[in-house]
Amino acid sequence: MPLGSLPGVDGPGTDSPTLLVTLTGPDRPGVTSRLLGACVAPSVVVLDIEQVLIRGRLVIGVLLTMPRDDTGIRSALRSVATDLGMELDVSVGYDDDDARPPARLHVTVLGATLPPAAMAAIAGRIADNGANIDRIVRMASYPVTAVDLEVSGADPLTLRRALAAEAARQRVDVAVQPADINRHAQRLVVVDVDSTLVQGEVIEMLAAAAGCLPEVAAITAAAMRGELDFAASLRSRVGLLEGLDSRALDAVYESLTYAPGARTMVRALKRLGYRFALVSGGFTQVIDRIAADLGVHYSAANTLEIEDGRLTGRVRGPVLDRAGKAAALRRFAAEAAIPLSRTIAIGDGANDLDMLAAAGLSIAFNAKPIVADAADTALTVPYLDAIVYLLGITREEVDAADAERFEEGPS
Repeated sequence: MPLGSLPGVDGPGTDSPTLLVTLTGPDRPGVTSRLLGACVAPSVVVLDIEQVLIRGRLVIGVLLTMPRDDTGIRSALRSVATDLGMELDVSVGYDDDDARPPARLHVTVLGATLPPAAMAAIAGRIADNGANIDRIVRMASYPVTAVDLEVSGADPLTLRRALAAEAARQRVDVAVQPADINRHAQRLVVVDVDSTLVQGEVIEMLAAAAGCLPEVAAITAAAMRGELDFAASLRSRVGLLEGLDSRALDAVYESLTYAPGARTMVRALKRLGYRFALVSGGFTQVIDRIAADLGVHYSAANTLEIEDGRLTGRVRGPVLDRAGKAAALRRFAAEAAIPLSRTIAIGDGANDLDMLAAAGLSIAFNAKPIVADAADTALTVPYLDAIVYLLGITREEVDAADAERFEEGPS
């Protein structure tokens, strides 16, 4: 609850006293109106106001300029509190803008559950960094629990490092982002496909059809860990597919399973004006069909060479490697007229590292350690739509958007 950290309340400052009024108790219609009505007096203005409702219990705080004589306001407030059966607190503070740290951050905490011990540990690390929690808002209660903390007074990089370590100990996910306009602006979301947007690796599904899965899987694992050059590893794996009937590509596409929440994420963010791109080290013969299915705006991938209905074991054109993924992100951002600072990259393997580094916000989704360490934030929950909570969108807003979609008809 932010009341103790509203502007002008944290401690001694200049000669500009302020009055903080806090009312707590059962909610009912008209509480806010009656509280503010009791604060009416000459030269008194509202400097800040916060209100939180939890299970029918209301906490509302109003910060006012200090009247010359607060006797009348205090008397009116006591009368309102008594009449409503609520608890009242009135305190004097000082407005000192220069003493307030300018940096403001959003700290989003996600987990299958959020035990009190985990939240206490996260709050403790925030305090250790000399920062203050100004506000806490629940973002979602299913399929994960997510809360957003508005924090002031911390260095973003230092706090991110401290909270990443604590999050690993507590087995929750934590993201630290600046509280700036980019959080509410149109963005371009660039998503890796294999093991991110969809479950599994397309090339391994093709390898299973070709009878060479163990060999391909071993090369894939080494490439994902960054132990092999991606372009060379891709050519080696594709070479093992030589002679495979091209109809296997259709079978693989039809058997694909999206990551839980993938459709919800794309649908919800598209309704808010976001642009989407798929950037994959996989193959256009599958990626283009996924892009069409989801209504994605842009896509880039490798193209398998096919002759006489069979794979030749070669890739047509240059290989889209980690540098190529980053170049595609920049190209799509330019086409969408969206600055790089408002791009979001989501990936899981070493081949995504350059793309993640180029983006304004990088998210490692159930990623290899080398990727999780490099990204701005790492998500270990299995739900891809949890990403919307990092962008300040609540579950209720997602559900409301879906309800509007069904009322309007298919889109």
